[in-house]
Amino acid sequence: MRVLGIDPGLTRCGVGIVDVGADRRATLVHVTVIRTHPQTALEKRLLAIGTELDDLLATWNPHAVAIERVFAQQNVSTVMGTAQVSGVALQAAAKRGLPVEMHTPSEVKAAVSGYGSADKTQVATMVARILGLAEAPKPADAADALAIAICHAWRRGSPTADAAGAVTSATTPAQRAWLAAERAAKSDVDRRLGR
Repeated sequence: MRVLGIDPGLTRCGVGIVDVGADRRATLVHVTVIRTHPQTALEKRLLAIGTELDDLLATWNPHAVAIERVFAQQNVSTVMGTAQVSGVALQAAAKRGLPVEMHTPSEVKAAVSGYGSADKTQVATMVARILGLAEAPKPADAADALAIAICHAWRRGSPTADAAGAVTSATTPAQRAWLAAERAAKSDVDRRLGR
């Protein structure tokens, strides 16, 4: 499975592409950071990001796209830029009929590090280890994009729980941590929405 992961950002948008086999081994295909200048008009920045995403999708032909989910606890201008770039990415994937999933930061952290509250350094270190790289990808946006892609492939490609959501004997410690982070994130959202 080839997954294109996106860490959306208006000034720096991380894009990481990985191939993940049935044995869960991940291989780096490509990684980059799309940059736009803050002084450029918003519509031109979004156009530039969209054009580069289109080019990457056409060049690398992923099977799926994974995007980090926007969180409202950030400041409003950051949330708006991130949401706008996410929309551009969603549209680019939809034009090609690609499936898209959005993953929370805690889901991604738990998937690659086994700990939903891992810091950026820990995530980058684990991404390098998973992909067999000599050093962590830089900047952090690049490592985050690769982590998002790995998270998606591992989540989609490996049965981590049975139909009732129970952890199975085949579940790895990282998968158990990921499931716990996912449940905590969903519980938090439900609590905030009064469900």
